[in-house]
Amino acid sequence: MWELVSFAKGRTRRLCLDSLVSGPTMPSAIAISSGEHLPHVSRALRELVEKGLVECLTPNIPKNRIYAITPKGKEVLEKLNKIDN
Repeated sequence: MWELVSFAKGRTRRLCLDSLVSGPTMPSAIAISSGEHLPHVSRALRELVEKGLVECLTPNIPKNRIYAITPKGKEVLEKLNKIDN
C-alpha cells in the first residue's frame, strides 16, 4: 500500500485524486480547475488507472472520457492526507 501512496504523491497524480473525490469528471475539467496542462492530467489519469486508483467510466469513447476514484484510490488519498498533515 505504501508504494501506491508514494506513487500517488506526485503533484499531478495527487491533484487528479483530489479532484475526483467530489465525483466523476473529465480530464479537461481537472485541467481547467487546476491550471494544469491537459496532456499532464491525461497521463496522470492513465497511470492512476493502471494502478487501480482511478477507473474510466467511459472507456469505449475516444474523447471526453469520464473518470472516478476507486475505493483503493480513496484509501491511498486518506493516507496521503495523514502524512501531509
